[in-house]
Amino acid sequence: MGKSCKKSGSSNDTTTRSLVTSSSIDPKPLAVQIPNPNPTKQEEETANHAPIVSSYNERIRPLLDAVDDLRRLNIMKEGIQLPTIVVVGDHIARNMPEIVKQINDKLNASVLEFNNMPKVMSSPAEAMTTFMRVIGLTKDSLRKLFLRGEFEEYPDDKSMHSTARLAEMLNRFSDKLQKCAEQDLTKDFLAEELGILEESKSIGLPNFLPRNAFLVVLQKEVDSVSKLPVEFIENVWDYIEEIVLTVLMRHSDNYYHLQMSARRAANNFITRLKEQSINRVMEIVEMEKYVDYTCNPEYMTEWTKLFTQQEIFFQVLGETQKYSQVDLDGFGIIKVNYLRKYTTQVVHQAFDLKMRMTAYWKIVLRRIVDNMALHLQFSLQNLVDKEMEATIVNELMDPHCGGLERMMAESPAVAGKREKLSRSINLLRKSKAVVAKIMDNFHVSND
Repeated sequence: MGKSCKKSGSSNDTTTRSLVTSSSIDPKPLAVQIPNPNPTKQEEETANHAPIVSSYNERIRPLLDAVDDLRRLNIMKEGIQLPTIVVVGDHIARNMPEIVKQINDKLNASVLEFNNMPKVMSSPAEAMTTFMRVIGLTKDSLRKLFLRGEFEEYPDDKSMHSTARLAEMLNRFSDKLQKCAEQDLTKDFLAEELGILEESKSIGLPNFLPRNAFLVVLQKEVDSVSKLPVEFIENVWDYIEEIVLTVLMRHSDNYYHLQMSARRAANNFITRLKEQSINRVMEIVEMEKYVDYTCNPEYMTEWTKLFTQQEIFFQVLGETQKYSQVDLDGFGIIKVNYLRKYTTQVVHQAFDLKMRMTAYWKIVLRRIVDNMALHLQFSLQNLVDKEMEATIVNELMDPHCGGLERMMAESPAVAGKREKLSRSINLLRKSKAVVAKIMDNFHVSND
């Protein structure tokens, strides 16, 4: 019997043993489950797979669940790339942190963009404050561009460097005006003056130059260039309108109804100012036709220099057998044969008229350019300081246009953008929470 018990204990065949406590009380057996020393094949497979299953449940399954949660949140539409295959082992630490970084970057960018959007205006007072701020910013920008020549707001856009562009336009106008006034001064010398003097004859002393003859010549000269100033001022105002609208639209970009009212008002007052400028330029040109006056001493200096050549001119004119032409300073070589058929008195008057007109015409051309420059600068100052603000305020306050209440409404584009950003931020925050939770669990399990 004892032999049999020893064999049984050494072979470990039994899976349950009775342990007896030694005490004064009746001993009670306590059963303890111990591993089977001879497990079956199924039991061996189950025991071998247990660590893998445990690792999967603790480390891999949560990652799969996290990716599935992110997919259900549709995080991919925010540009976040999710792995299509979950890589286990050390590579997990390289995949999930990258997703976390993408989510954080996108969230920060969306929050910044959302915060930079204009506040929704909740009252007419707030709308008026916003409107005045937009007008103030626009006026300041235009003052820099038009009057002070400061273009730091548009450093790379040369079309917005207004003082330089306007100066170029004025210089081109001046050059074009001079070229238009130029003519062949040697061709038919004094012919026009002689014809005008012939038609200006009157009963009176013969040695007086008729003022009307001078005005007739002056009017013909002015008419020959009268279209150029009008063309110049039209081009200038087209450019000014482009600059004003560009600046105004930039500062009111987030206020749809204000932008529409401001554009309409800007078009209206610039059209009105353009018409006023054209009328003013036409007046400037017309004044030159009827008034022959200048206080510029250059006129007398130039006329004296030209008129002193009359002695040489008439000396050549009188030498019928020797000379047929004369070289006059400021004109060139003049043929004189055809002038010998006129009386000396008439030719004297024609010569005097020619020299006076030549000297005075230089003054007129410079004065037209100067007047264009002065008028342009005054118009720009008036536009920035008076016209723009008053006109846009009147346009905005017009009850037929909806007034301030209409400006308080957001444009469909801005409202849609605000809603889209809000949804995106909520989605990214939920995704961040999902990933943060699984990353915390993952780090704990690694520890």
